[in-house]
Amino acid sequence: MLRSLVCHHRHGKGECGFWRVRRTGVRVPPWPRSRSYPQKILMNLLLIGDIVGKTGRRMVLSQVPGIVKHRGIDLVIANAENAAGGNGLTHEVMDELFSVGIGVLTSGNHIFDKKEVFDFLDDVPHLLRPLNLPSGTPGRGYVVASARNVPVAVINVAGRAFMPFHYGDPFEAVEQVLTSLPAEVKIVVIDFHAETSSEKAALAWHLDGRVSVIVGTHTHVQTADERIFPRGTAFLTDLGMTGPRDSVIGVKSELVIRKLRSQMPVRFDTAQGAGQFGALVVEVDDMTGHAVTVDRIFIRE
Repeated sequence: MLRSLVCHHRHGKGECGFWRVRRTGVRVPPWPRSRSYPQKILMNLLLIGDIVGKTGRRMVLSQVPGIVKHRGIDLVIANAENAAGGNGLTHEVMDELFSVGIGVLTSGNHIFDKKEVFDFLDDVPHLLRPLNLPSGTPGRGYVVASARNVPVAVINVAGRAFMPFHYGDPFEAVEQVLTSLPAEVKIVVIDFHAETSSEKAALAWHLDGRVSVIVGTHTHVQTADERIFPRGTAFLTDLGMTGPRDSVIGVKSELVIRKLRSQMPVRFDTAQGAGQFGALVVEVDDMTGHAVTVDRIFIRE
């Protein structure tokens, strides 16, 4: 029998991205991506952290096309709940993000901040809101997208610890979706929009081997704990923010300082200036739905 070790190095075209290691510990050269091994086809996914305001959209427009081209990305998923002015989403901003090649937009507790979203949320299947909101809430919490004619399920779920809404049980909500998915859907990606690292890690361990990728969003601070769990699920506690670099999680720093020191209400305005881009690239085996490699991305202007 063979066991696999995850390889975090970047590989050139024609390499699979992992080593076969016999029980003896002797390394064997990596399998090439060629017709000699048609059973092993890798799906490349790009997951982008919370896009904040105009600066975040500028970073997406400048970085995504190059990453898609040079990394052979098949599907781009991005969290867009703060993409319009730092809070919410408009139809115009949504169209701008889809135009750059993003396939699925996820969100979180700010998805309803711009009231016009109610006019189109039900009509855009690839725009998601948290799955575990009350029954009857506009929109949907998951979608089965297509990349290279391969179905990819994307689920958007919110945490409950220290969150502003009373969300339903994220564990149970995800379980119900997984039970309902057709058997041919092997690749499942989850955007877990949650505050605490413990809640995100707990869901990831609970679902290890049953989903391909779980990434956290919401905190706007990228973590450095990317890994693949024992049964094949890739995990990153938080993708981080794609937005204004010189800020407090996207907001003008002086406004946050004023609020914290005065304890009085302060209107938060989105910062401007230099940007940053937080994301994760994951290679997934089409046949098993298991992650093969993970590569965290953080770009600063």
